[in-house]
Amino acid sequence: MSEIASARIAARLDRLPPSRTIWKIILLISLGGVFEFYDLFFTGYVAPGMMKSGLFTPQSLGLFASLDTIKIAGFGTFVFSTFAGLWVGVMLFGQMADRFGRRPVFTWSLVWYVSCTAVMAFQQTGELLNVWRFIAGVGFAVQLVTIDTYISELIPSAERGRAFSVNQFITFCIVPVVALLAWLLVPLSPLGIDGWRWVVLTGSVGAVLVWLLVQGIPESPRWLALQGRIDEADAIMTALEERVVAETGKPLAPPALAQAEETGLGRFVEIFQPQYRTRTLMLSVFNMAQVIGFYGFAAWVPTLLIARGITVTHSLEYSFIIAIANPLGPLLGTLFADRVERKRQIMLGLVVMGLAMLAFSQASSPVLLIALGVLFTLAANVMSYAYHNYQAELYPTRIRARAIGFVYSWSRIAAAFAGLAIGYFLGAGGVSAVAVFIAIAMVVGIVVIGVFGPATRGMALERISH
Repeated sequence: MSEIASARIAARLDRLPPSRTIWKIILLISLGGVFEFYDLFFTGYVAPGMMKSGLFTPQSLGLFASLDTIKIAGFGTFVFSTFAGLWVGVMLFGQMADRFGRRPVFTWSLVWYVSCTAVMAFQQTGELLNVWRFIAGVGFAVQLVTIDTYISELIPSAERGRAFSVNQFITFCIVPVVALLAWLLVPLSPLGIDGWRWVVLTGSVGAVLVWLLVQGIPESPRWLALQGRIDEADAIMTALEERVVAETGKPLAPPALAQAEETGLGRFVEIFQPQYRTRTLMLSVFNMAQVIGFYGFAAWVPTLLIARGITVTHSLEYSFIIAIANPLGPLLGTLFADRVERKRQIMLGLVVMGLAMLAFSQASSPVLLIALGVLFTLAANVMSYAYHNYQAELYPTRIRARAIGFVYSWSRIAAAFAGLAIGYFLGAGGVSAVAVFIAIAMVVGIVVIGVFGPATRGMALERISH
């Protein structure tokens, strides 16, 4: 009986037309995700300031200096700590949204971010900086996993692609902000405090304000229904339906009964059962491949520009110009997000990323470097919103968060080692070696998605998961 009731809740959600009510929820959820992106992207932009502060000398790094034996040194240890913390967090806590609900995990991960990142900003040695970077990563790692789960469950199937493109448009709007702050503050020491510390602290202050705003977001009715909490799910749905009717001035169409899902808490082992095993392996390999390009460029762009002969000050200026393109990719995607099959958007994005990176490695003109950086960024962010949507669609509600967490965790651990590998290739073969490394990874991503990825466009979540 509860399976039928949950199917009815899903059907009621899927028949909702576009409305201010639903898009307001998407806006608030997206604002929560802004600070994971702020945190991830300031990594590259504050690098010159951190290095100038002497935080990555062997003496300052302490225990982390021993990583030099495996070619992990300097700023690479900070990148490693960032993504190692994210990997541990996703592996340990990715399932919490399935167990405790989307809303509490979403809101309290912001508290963890604020606290740990603020502490990190005041560290005086590279060793403690990396320790607190790791701890912060463990805490807010689940944020993006929960956001992907949340959005996929709240938005009707016909609008899901557009919802993810709008979500990432909003979150990527913070990237030019952090790039601008870094350009203005990193070379300075306002009030005697290193500029990079001001950049980090600004994110913590902003996250506090967003935490206050997101308190009114409802729990996912799909998740509530599958836990047997039908009355709560029905109450949320009734309130949403009443608001939508009041906004549109039209009665809602009768819901078409969705395919029923198994109720209750899912088990982690389910993602390896025959029904989902291929999807799990495909997405795990894909996540390892795509992140090499996505964060390999984003986290290292000022350093890559310096390696191409650009000064520190100008590299931050050019990085800011490139960063302006970040929200434009998802914004462009709103035109075709639900018209083009998801996997095709992902594959095309990877093709352009690989080609743009190879061209970037050979360019010397500042104008051409910026243009290629913008092209890479646009393609990467089209690929990004499409795959975040895609992997959330491929699993049922009862295991969606833990499945996303598992496959997404491989992007975190791959990013940790890819950052180190890029540092190694940059030293050994320059930007050309980095470009070849990224291009090979893009080919791997294209092949696994193209060969093993199922079609999902316009399909109800319950149908895709079956």
